[in-house]
Amino acid sequence: MAISHYIKEIGRGARGARPLDRAQAADLFGQVLDGSVTDLEIGAFCLAMRIKGETSAELAGFLDATAERSQRFSTAGEQPIVVLPSYNGARRMPVLTPLLALLVARAGLPVLVHGSPSEDARIGAREVFERLGIQALTQVREIAAGEVVFAPTEIICPGLKRLLDVRRVVGLRNPAHSVVKLMNPCAGPALLVASYTHPAYAESMAETFALLGASALLSRGLEGEVVADPRRTAELTGFRRGAAVQLQAQAPGTAAEVPGLPADIDADSTAAYTRAVLDGRLPLPEAIARQLEHLLLLARSMGSDDHPILPAATETA
Repeated sequence: MAISHYIKEIGRGARGARPLDRAQAADLFGQVLDGSVTDLEIGAFCLAMRIKGETSAELAGFLDATAERSQRFSTAGEQPIVVLPSYNGARRMPVLTPLLALLVARAGLPVLVHGSPSEDARIGAREVFERLGIQALTQVREIAAGEVVFAPTEIICPGLKRLLDVRRVVGLRNPAHSVVKLMNPCAGPALLVASYTHPAYAESMAETFALLGASALLSRGLEGEVVADPRRTAELTGFRRGAAVQLQAQAPGTAAEVPGLPADIDADSTAAYTRAVLDGRLPLPEAIARQLEHLLLLARSMGSDDHPILPAATETA
């Protein structure tokens, strides 16, 4: 098979391109993940989608194809696995996704962090986890309650890793970078923690969660990471089986400094800061504390139809 007929539809430019339906998108993305198309076709697909942008139906189709080709994590208990994608890494601020993951695990939930470096110059969660004594997995396995694991993308879906690496050649993000922030590589209940960098992505991600009936926490993260920016109070939106509710409104302003936050973004400095916060030697930034509170409340609400996902004091009309 080939994908040239799909490229003809999506490659007509920002105004002339036509969106694919969910089934078409799944077929197209499946062929790309399977490696059954040429490098030229993959490059054309990546560039066409970069110019056109992804619709929620297309994202849902891409995720359908990914799910069919992915290894799945499981847990022995009934609690959901909290899924934290980590692909952007540290740019100007330390990567604090490992801190959030360890805080969630401390509350007794199984935690899956998955990721792959997109740029060699950035420090990723994997390096910080290694400094904290958590080595990357080499195969998919069961996750225990209260445990954090880090899974490289290639053990979940090798084809997705290959597509992510196209960025190193082309220099631009492609649909794989959206998929990894939305995918659910779990066999049972899961709570996806997702982030966006631009408001337009927030809309398409929210629509995709609704289409998939997903349970998720969505916010603007720290330089593309899912953990809250410790300097700001961001808007938080919760999804339970696709139904959305605002958990926290955005507050204006940016803190000039965060107590104890290292100026250096290297893995050793970040790991030392993470340990100090976990041990209580440094305060947990308020923005991350509030994100953690909402995340845990949302996770605990997933098994009940009548359990509120908002405290009464923060419900919105």
